[in-house]
Amino acid sequence: MPRGAVVVPPDGSRSAVEPIRAVSRSRIAHRVWQASSLELYLFSTDPQLVRQAVAGGATGVVVDWEHLGKNERQRGFDTQVNQNSREDLARVRAATDAPVICRINPVHTGTREEVQRAIALGADEVLIPMVRSVAEVETVLEAVDGVVGVGIMVETTDAVRNSERLASLPLSRVYIGLHDLAIDRRCTNPFHALIDGTIDAVRPLFRCPFGVAGLTLPGHGFPIPSELILHALLRLECDFTFLRRSFLRDVRGRDVTSCVAHLRGHVERTSRLPAEEHARAFPAFANAVLRADGWFRIRNTGG
Repeated sequence: MPRGAVVVPPDGSRSAVEPIRAVSRSRIAHRVWQASSLELYLFSTDPQLVRQAVAGGATGVVVDWEHLGKNERQRGFDTQVNQNSREDLARVRAATDAPVICRINPVHTGTREEVQRAIALGADEVLIPMVRSVAEVETVLEAVDGVVGVGIMVETTDAVRNSERLASLPLSRVYIGLHDLAIDRRCTNPFHALIDGTIDAVRPLFRCPFGVAGLTLPGHGFPIPSELILHALLRLECDFTFLRRSFLRDVRGRDVTSCVAHLRGHVERTSRLPAEEHARAFPAFANAVLRADGWFRIRNTGG
């Protein structure tokens, strides 16, 4: 555990949040956000998989264009670099009417062109990774000009420090990227931010849809069981999460529609539990995170 990190016991509360978000003049202008349950966004460019997942209850799809600097930044860590293409985004858009998010590259000299390309290919929203400053986000907001939503990933220590200012921007969502945040903090276990008070401090600042981590099927998830992660997300009153590597591995060879429906049902049932239940699950989650330190150390540093 990083020096000075403290496991924060949940108090079961956070500042009131207005559950309304609309983006003017955009494709989602009339899709007023009112969170009722945890939304599930699948990372995939396989049209058949996308259709099956949406049929089972996935909310939408993420196409991942992020690759600039990612190999160098994540060298030595067991992470994923997708490098999806323009054609991938076009195929996914053609495959579903569900919301499609395009994760672009970190802000760079070609960002405006990249954003316009994503809009032309049908993205409903662009998601900015590795945000460090308000100015970076304002660059993308200007580029989209209200046509699509703009979400950000808080996954640097700079973004954490600037969270209050970032939260004042007209964002469509914010996602905490645990792996890159851990790298920036020089911590091998990405889940520490969920137990040391970092996410608890950031969460109340954002009024737009908020997400962190990812889920897989009930009874799966290693080294942190998916059920404990779900309780952690619901304790934080998260609005969405991602289905990525672990989920795709666990559904391989199975009926994806049934798998997503099973997970959707599990999320709905767990969401209906009293807030106290999610708070009571926190010690078990924190202990699982601490027990995973050695596993992450070997996985991410080789020793």
